Amino acid sequence: MKWLFAMLLCLNAICSAAAQETKPLLRGSYQNIISAHAGKPFIIALWSLDCTHCRDDLALLGKLHARYRTLDVVLVATDTPSQQSEIQTVLEHYALQRSESWVFADSYVERLRFEIDTQWYGELPRTYFFDAQGHGSAVSGKLDRGQIERWIRSSRKRG
Repeated sequence: MKWLFAMLLCLNAICSAAAQETKPLLRGSYQNIISAHAGKPFIIALWSLDCTHCRDDLALLGKLHARYRTLDVVLVATDTPSQQSEIQTVLEHYALQRSESWVFADSYVERLRFEIDTQWYGELPRTYFFDAQGHGSAVSGKLDRGQIERWIRSSRKRG
């Protein structure tokens, strides 16, 4: 019986470690994300629980993340910290629970949007593709798998 209990504790610890905590996105956090990923290509995907097309993008990103294991995908939910358990459930559903995850945590969301991109007015999904040199390009709307795979291949050649 003790052996079974010990195994269950280990399994619980492994499962807990597999899921990343969703961090609060506050003023300055976005620049910290960019700095933390400097020197290699990565994707930042902005999404929301209420966005239908965001779910399609999360499904695609989950599949791409499984195929390209070294690809860094940073997910930013534009929801609230009080929705963290729902956010985590969605990320687990799309096999993205190990991806770096953030949630808007400033009540002045316009300030966060402006800090992320002065040309972004809140439309979702919104995705940023950064190359190893830190140059980013933005895409609003649903993602195209072929375009992302071409970007991944070309960024690996340049990186």
